[in-house]
Amino acid sequence: MSHTPTLVVIGNGMVGQHFLASLVNSPAKARFHIVVFCEEPRPAYDRVHLSEYFAGKTAQDLSLVPDGFFAEHGITVHVGDKAKTIDRAAKTVISERGVVIAYDTLVLATGSYPFVPPVPGHDRPQCLVYRTIEDLDAIQSAAARSQVGVVVGGGLLGLEAAKALTDLGLTTHVVEFAPRLMAVQLDEGGGALLKSKIEALGVSVHLNKNTTLIDDGNTCLHKMNFAGGDVLETDLILFSAGIRPRDDLASASGLAVGPRGGIVIDNQCRTSDPAIFAIGECALWNNRIFGLVAPGYAMARAVVSVLEGADSGFTGADMSTKLKLMGVDVASIGDAHAATPGALVYTYQDGDSGVYKRLVVSADKKTLLGAVLVGEAADYGTLLQYCLNGITLPEHPEALILPRLSGEPVGLGADALPASAQICSCHNVSKGDICCAIEAGNTSLGALKHATQAATGCGGCSALLKSVLDAELTKQGIAVNTDLCEHFPHTRQGLYHLVMIEEIKTFAELLDKHGRGRGCEVCKQAVGSILASYWNDYILNNAHLGLQDTNDAFLANIQKDGTYSVIPRVAGGEIEPDKLIVLGQVAKKYKLYTKITGGQRVDLLGARVDQLPLIWRELVDAGFESGHAYGKSLRTVKSCVGSTWCRYGVDDSVSLALALENRYKGLRSPHKIKFAVSGCTRECAEAQSKDIGVIATEHGWNLYVCGNGGMKPRHADLFATQLDQATLIKYIDRILIFYVRTADRLQRTSVWMNNLEGGLAYLQSVVIDDSLGLGEALEAQMRHVVDTYQCEWKTTLDDPNKLKRFRHFVNSDQPDDHVVFVQERGQIRPARDEERAVLKTHKHFPLLEEA
Repeated sequence: MSHTPTLVVIGNGMVGQHFLASLVNSPAKARFHIVVFCEEPRPAYDRVHLSEYFAGKTAQDLSLVPDGFFAEHGITVHVGDKAKTIDRAAKTVISERGVVIAYDTLVLATGSYPFVPPVPGHDRPQCLVYRTIEDLDAIQSAAARSQVGVVVGGGLLGLEAAKALTDLGLTTHVVEFAPRLMAVQLDEGGGALLKSKIEALGVSVHLNKNTTLIDDGNTCLHKMNFAGGDVLETDLILFSAGIRPRDDLASASGLAVGPRGGIVIDNQCRTSDPAIFAIGECALWNNRIFGLVAPGYAMARAVVSVLEGADSGFTGADMSTKLKLMGVDVASIGDAHAATPGALVYTYQDGDSGVYKRLVVSADKKTLLGAVLVGEAADYGTLLQYCLNGITLPEHPEALILPRLSGEPVGLGADALPASAQICSCHNVSKGDICCAIEAGNTSLGALKHATQAATGCGGCSALLKSVLDAELTKQGIAVNTDLCEHFPHTRQGLYHLVMIEEIKTFAELLDKHGRGRGCEVCKQAVGSILASYWNDYILNNAHLGLQDTNDAFLANIQKDGTYSVIPRVAGGEIEPDKLIVLGQVAKKYKLYTKITGGQRVDLLGARVDQLPLIWRELVDAGFESGHAYGKSLRTVKSCVGSTWCRYGVDDSVSLALALENRYKGLRSPHKIKFAVSGCTRECAEAQSKDIGVIATEHGWNLYVCGNGGMKPRHADLFATQLDQATLIKYIDRILIFYVRTADRLQRTSVWMNNLEGGLAYLQSVVIDDSLGLGEALEAQMRHVVDTYQCEWKTTLDDPNKLKRFRHFVNSDQPDDHVVFVQERGQIRPARDEERAVLKTHKHFPLLEEA
């Protein structure tokens, strides 16, 4: 009987799983029986986006292992079982549970562990690390019993951990031994600006601090004692002071390790034992440990290549990185510290805008060696390609980091990149790979991502991937159709400009002048939204009525059983007791289901269409207005109780929330928009998950933009800090009208901003710097919206002809007898099909009630 060699993989983290994913797509896979030891209680998950666990993502959401992956590929996996011993003489691996596996080839992907400084007291309760999902569960549990948190370490992971503590509502400090944050990636100027931005967000930063003792605090659980006599009290300590390679298993088996740790490997990722490979953060290549995931992936692919019999190996990796730390753009490329002999340095700093840029070039000014970007990193993709591909710099390299005062971009087009240019470092996808995939028919961005895996790792190359796609489609003569639909050869933005410039007020007029045919549901609703947002007319005017979807047509949200929900506006979540009583009386009178919404309002569900005007009348008479819950418009402005009641509040979040909701409540937009105002950085109103989020600080209001919940949640970006209320409202006016004017149909603010050329930085230049000269016009348009506001419920109630629409049958005032409810938990719900069948068969069902 022939022997099938066994390949054992110890470790199923991100790098270990990437090795398996690469191997199963390789001809080398057929040669092996594969066994995997996974020490954690779950297979590989995404540690790069681990902080999103605090934002609501589950362990399953973060999983990197497709359902059925191991079974599909015949891989034996031991989850929750740690490899304990490697017997190199017998070529076996023995696990803690006593499993013994003989191997022919062994791959070590054991990763790293967090370094905890051996300071006395480091093992006290609520002194934790930030590495695994179990660590995050422990942090959440400890945070619930804490008010103050400290992160020891001001590197990448330390600042991610600081954001996690801030999101959990703690007063947060960062303690760093070095003289600046992110000392490995940033120079002194970049580190200083990052520190100021982090502190503006309410996090205290302590540099040059050496902790000598952790003991009992006076007001908190712990007291951190620093060299020099300073102290800092805290309830929770998170150690994020770097990593150490997990080489204990290898060292115990006699494999060569470095003087400071790490399993020594060669260019083929082989250890001192030819049958054993090591990849990822446990491996020491050329006396260097790589602490990013992309080099680990490159090592994994190198081993697969060796198993295939190829000569290629691992020759190092680019350590450039771009990320957003607590809403602050930070990027580092190549030789950021100008260590190359003869290197020239250009720096640009805008203290007003909070932007710092540093360019490191060769002595002959022809080659980009490195760069640092803090506060605005839109140029990262361009600068990275200059650096990686040795592309000759322009005559004046400083132009790459200076402001584009003329509005003309300075950078690389996709055509300037060679086929060998690496577009996606996570999955090693070159421009040539992408071009081949496009030629094979993958002409949409989604299909291209699926075919190449580009932009599916950290996502940092998404914009560049889109640029390559657009350039290749243009070269192939494939037109990218941006028409709204077959009836209008224009984008939504183009139609908006036509409406604005030509003062077109109806769909019929727009179709006659610029369209063809009769229109469709796509263009009718899009144009209806454009007309409503620009002119702010009553949407049920006869000229507009046919443009509305079902919800807008009846000014209420239709539900699964054909009934409607009614949501009156409760601005800022503040409501007088008398109005609260009215809601209960109306719900009781019309037998409606009641629920508190996530936006601090009360939803009344189960109303028949003929009941809507009756319900509105009682609500309007009590002082309520339409909450616009049915429209693509402002929904809610959520708020905490702020400084009025809360002991942590630093400003009156309720008053501001009321002012904002009452100002913008009539605005129609391409998609629904939501606001929130938090009275302090504890963030009880969840402002950083909203389209417009406002957070009070001791120095003014911080403005966040373009966040959202939904199917693809996104944290908002920090837009401006320390604003007075007048400036805050001016900026919001400009942002919202610019969004309404330029966004695509049904495009959320987050997608809209990401699609803007220059993203957040461009939006800041338009709104704050008025780079397009539109500021006054945008504000004037918002004043028109505010001045022409009307409650659509009240306008409808005042028009007898409009009220005729609100009945189930045109020729009868009888209600729809197919609407049937079930009593459950003291309220109604729509009857299920089987319950309707019982009613129909027996003519009686005690739990059912006909509406």
